[in-house]
Amino acid sequence: KATACLQKDREALLTFYAFPAEQWPSLRTTNPIESTFGTIRHRTIRTKGCLTRDGMLHMMFKLGQCAEKTWRRVRGFKQLPKVIQGIQFIDGMDPNTMNSVAA
Repeated sequence: KATACLQKDREALLTFYAFPAEQWPSLRTTNPIESTFGTIRHRTIRTKGCLTRDGMLHMMFKLGQCAEKTWRRVRGFKQLPKVIQGIQFIDGMDPNTMNSVAA
């Protein structure tokens, strides 16, 4: 039963290796959206009911700008255009680069 499940979901399980190896640590994170908005959530809980809708949006925007200063850049960000173009990486390596190295 477990083998059948693994075989059925093989493509989804191995999709991780279709991305550049430099980005693997970023892809392993469990919940990037939650950690991104942690600072905003922490502050907005303390001001519950004290602001208008526009005031709350302004505060959230400014908190996001302040938190953005401490964010780390995604490793392998220079590979993102290739990922967007749909280039399939093989075991985290660019197939075009692999061909030129092998030749």
